[in-house]
Amino acid sequence: MKKIVLFTLFLSISSSIFAQTNPKFEAYIAKHRELAIREQHLYGIPASIKMAQALLESGAGSSMLATKGNNHFGIKCGANWTGRTINKDDDNIQDCFRRYSKVEESYSDHSLFLKRPRYASLFDLPIDDYKSWAEGLKSAGYATDRNYAAKLIKIIEDYNLNELVYEKYEPKRGVEVEEDFFVKYKDKRSISKLMTKQQHNGIKCYRLRKDATIAEVAAALGKSEKSLLYYNDMFEDRVLKEGTFVYIAKKAKKFERGRPNHVVKEGESMHTIAQRYGITLKSLYNLNGITYGATAIVGQTLFLK
Repeated sequence: MKKIVLFTLFLSISSSIFAQTNPKFEAYIAKHRELAIREQHLYGIPASIKMAQALLESGAGSSMLATKGNNHFGIKCGANWTGRTINKDDDNIQDCFRRYSKVEESYSDHSLFLKRPRYASLFDLPIDDYKSWAEGLKSAGYATDRNYAAKLIKIIEDYNLNELVYEKYEPKRGVEVEEDFFVKYKDKRSISKLMTKQQHNGIKCYRLRKDATIAEVAAALGKSEKSLLYYNDMFEDRVLKEGTFVYIAKKAKKFERGRPNHVVKEGESMHTIAQRYGITLKSLYNLNGITYGATAIVGQTLFLK
């Protein structure tokens, strides 16, 4: 009985100790939180994940790479890096790491680093799903540590970092940015009122339940507006009508279902038809031997495969 009591007491004390936060971590978060929020706004990377990675990789800014090289994410040089470097023993003796003039450069470069195809699948995840982002980073090979995802998740939960993803980006005076629609639609129930998740023509997408712009959809999902414009054959943002499919992955070259063609109706365009069937606009023109940019004609039959 005495052993059980002592063991229980030990667990209680241990839990209390591990639940305590580190003042050094708290100071780092206070100092760099705006950078993490800014990068989320610009690139769609959760501020919670970015902050947790920075804390873990840099030891809250105290590591040699951070203090001497302003490298807060442990990013190595790589074959294409042409900037300054700093060396440190890691997987190999004196591995080459990137060196920056200031911390802001490290945060920005980390965002660009994650925009590579290797991490593309992460940007299909909800911006507040930090557990899936953490597991995705580990699966994609960001770090060799088997417990990397678990460590990120613990940091996020210990310091309530997921709250950062809902904060509005406040730029420096004189810098104008669009309204942060993610704040407006941060409630998942609000997102469901704006659009419904579907898989159309075998491609991940959302169907609008009300008129919305690409900027609103991108912000609501925590995705890059640039990537959504690309996936949806658009060169600039505009209002999309209720019922429109908004794709979050590249569309197909043909309609994979049974319907072989489509007769153009009043009010339809080549773009709305391409969106309806989940076909790239270029493919729709090519399938029909039509010059790219030509207008759809009412009554015209368009081949879909």
